[in-house]
Amino acid sequence: MKHILSFSLLGLLIIGFFTFSINENSKFVDASKKAIPSVVSIWSFQNSQYRNRLSSIGSGVIFSEDGYVVTNYHVIQSSENIIAKVGDSEMAASIIGFDQNSDIAILKLESSSLLQPISIGSSENLQIGDEVLAIGNPYGIGISVSSGIISATGREYGNPYLNLIQTDAAINPGNSGGALINNKGNLIGINTKIFSKTGAYQGLGFAIPSEKVVQIASEIIKFGKVRKAWIGNFRVGSSQVKVGNNFIKSLKIIEIEPNKGVYEKGLRSDNHILKVNNMSATWKNLREALTMASPGDSINIEYFDGEKILNIDVEVKGY
Repeated sequence: MKHILSFSLLGLLIIGFFTFSINENSKFVDASKKAIPSVVSIWSFQNSQYRNRLSSIGSGVIFSEDGYVVTNYHVIQSSENIIAKVGDSEMAASIIGFDQNSDIAILKLESSSLLQPISIGSSENLQIGDEVLAIGNPYGIGISVSSGIISATGREYGNPYLNLIQTDAAINPGNSGGALINNKGNLIGINTKIFSKTGAYQGLGFAIPSEKVVQIASEIIKFGKVRKAWIGNFRVGSSQVKVGNNFIKSLKIIEIEPNKGVYEKGLRSDNHILKVNNMSATWKNLREALTMASPGDSINIEYFDGEKILNIDVEVKGY
């Protein structure tokens, strides 16, 4: 009787293991089926003296059913002619606009039928260890899927304001502009770059979070560009200020226009900005914060008014 129970328990464990494996596999299959029709292959060409010359290969993600596609700026930056492949159909694409700082560009496909836009997911609450799939056109061989996890979030990798997602899903040349999706098939990022000493996959891939993608893409589609950020008219100069017993590098407000932008939040002439978005107050960091912000964003400023340290959030306006 004991042997029968043991074999029965073993059988249940084996059945449970295979059921779990099938369910896990089915999850990735369903996610892939959902997202693949919304990912396109991109070939960019330059006109040479004799013929079109292939300048880059990449990927893109269908953003709307009327043919707007999100890709990376570096995929199309040298392009004069662009061909996109959606499923088995090839079509011409035109550049609507781009934002070089975020490496995002918008294309418009010349399609006579409605296309399938990708389902947008949230990148706000990603956790290390979350399962992801990367979909794109590596080396121009066609749409391919690789699996992995979220390795880290909030990576700078040369751009402190994008808070890039890091993944170990295989991303190779040609995957740029493709989709990083969660296990439900929803977009959580646009694959943008890899860290590699060979130029090929080494387990370090990076994607622009979906919230930032939607924000920038919407700006480009509506205005043809990302509007410049404005938080008030003021001039600053590099300085040092004594706070308590310490001297801190700062940006001193030399001149400020009243009743607008940061003035309304409390900043005045001779105040010292200590931090911008929790980074040291340097002209470079202030400029990059403004460059990467879009209208509706907030920029956090910590400043010293001569008596105490204050903290304000300033809404970014566009112009």
